[in-house]
Amino acid sequence: MAEEGEKKPVLEMVQADGADDGCVTFVMHNEDHTLGNALRYMIMKNPDVEFCGYTITHPSESKINFRIQTRGGIPAVEPLQNGLNELHEVCQHVLNTFQARVNEFKEAQEKPME
Repeated sequence: MAEEGEKKPVLEMVQADGADDGCVTFVMHNEDHTLGNALRYMIMKNPDVEFCGYTITHPSESKINFRIQTRGGIPAVEPLQNGLNELHEVCQHVLNTFQARVNEFKEAQEKPME
């Protein structure tokens, strides 16, 4: 447990004794359904993932337990990293598209009306 003044880790990896690397629970601190559901969707698109789900332990706690189980001996960390990268790319695309439309709108507003 983190002492007073120490930073808590943002991500913890919890693994049952004797379990392989393909079945892991990740504890993500300071996160909620916003990241949990989007990341679960991105990870489940991977055909090597057998199970992916998350729970929020309690509404007053801002952490999620994110479980990944893979096929074929693939470590669960790989689909997590890939899912985070793909989600980042999607979010960046949405942000770029939105910013482009805002700029187009502002340019249209600056043109004199005929």
